[in-house]
Amino acid sequence: MSTEQHRATTPEADFERLRGLDTPTVCNAIEQVLPERRGFGYTSESFVCARPQLAPVVGYARTATIRSCQPNARSPAEARAHRLAYLKYLADGPMPFIAVIQDLDGQLAGCGAFWGEVQSTIHHALGAAGGITDGAMRDLDALAPGFQLLARKVVASHAFVHLVEFAGDVSVGGMAARSGDLIHLDRHGAVDIPAEAAARVPAAADLVQRREAVILKACRRPDFNYEALVAAFVEADRV
Repeated sequence: MSTEQHRATTPEADFERLRGLDTPTVCNAIEQVLPERRGFGYTSESFVCARPQLAPVVGYARTATIRSCQPNARSPAEARAHRLAYLKYLADGPMPFIAVIQDLDGQLAGCGAFWGEVQSTIHHALGAAGGITDGAMRDLDALAPGFQLLARKVVASHAFVHLVEFAGDVSVGGMAARSGDLIHLDRHGAVDIPAEAAARVPAAADLVQRREAVILKACRRPDFNYEALVAAFVEADRV
């Protein structure tokens, strides 16, 4: 278990600009800045979004692993001390944060829900903007106000859910993440933004959107035809 946090923080101005973009646009922008990242670094599995209406959230990853199908092997005293160490880990380091939690139960992942009213309220109070897990969630109507959450599924019980480790490398829904990585999350999924690309993503997103706007405008013209589309592609390449 490592408690290393993010090596460098992102300026607040960049945070605000990233919050103004949806996750698909951020992925498009990263492709422009770092073409080698086109095929990885984002969630590629389906998730249930607790609150699709919420705006995108951005934060530094706080990572953890959980299980819920079997009781915790730690004694009650050990489990409590471990849980308090995890909460200290959440409270330390740059803010806001995104909880990125991997369920280690394989095909049985999500047997019980880690996320619900209590955990969302605790995490949100400690500085979390949201969370994502390939496990389960519940209490959808009672989650902390403004807290965004993605989970593989919704279940009624928490079963034997317990914390296994925290602050290590995780993989959630096809997205690998390390503690301290910059995460962008909305109803579409999540993407891990490389530190060296964060400041360049908003400008790259603007370029992508301006190019797309040329094509969309042409397609929506009353006199649209194939020739107009070809001309729009040419114009977009010049943007």
